[in-house]
Amino acid sequence: MSTPRVAEVTRNTNETQIRVVINIDGTGQQKLNTGVPFLDHMLDQIARHGLIDLDIEAKGDLHIDAHHTVEDVGITLGQAFAKAVGDKKGIRRYGHAYVPLDEALSRVVIDFSGRPGIEFNVPFTRAMIGGFDVDLTHEFFQGFVNHALITLHIDNLRGQNAHHQCETVFKAFGRALRMAIELDPRAAGTIPSTKGSL
Repeated sequence: MSTPRVAEVTRNTNETQIRVVINIDGTGQQKLNTGVPFLDHMLDQIARHGLIDLDIEAKGDLHIDAHHTVEDVGITLGQAFAKAVGDKKGIRRYGHAYVPLDEALSRVVIDFSGRPGIEFNVPFTRAMIGGFDVDLTHEFFQGFVNHALITLHIDNLRGQNAHHQCETVFKAFGRALRMAIELDPRAAGTIPSTKGSL
């Protein structure tokens, strides 16, 4: 068994203080305290369905709103993923997943391309899920993409309940991550690119 791929990243700004510890070869264990309960619920989906151990502690300017906290958690988690994946030798590189939850169905496709890019097509049926502004979902993934240096396509194919729509996105994201970062025994030590680097 190879050494577990782990990373720890701390990000401190005037708006947020965040610490992320991940093990991308984990079992889905999580310790989450962002101050945004719905975000914790969504991060739990990534951990459990991606089999990624997540320990995330965040303190942000929630007296203003959750925007900075959600975005900066995405940024810091993306940085941690980039660090843990390392040179990308032997990874599958691509990952995809379809996940349903009752009437909702989402598809997520990932490429650990070394190039940040996002296509986000989620027609939420309402603006708020409890106290969570659904616009922040895009902000989280944009932050992640920019710092993990991945190409990410997210499509909610159908759904009427906004909570279900969002949860299927995060579950599918976790499953697609799991596939993309898995080490392929047939590709041990090689970079999955004709360029020779990612």
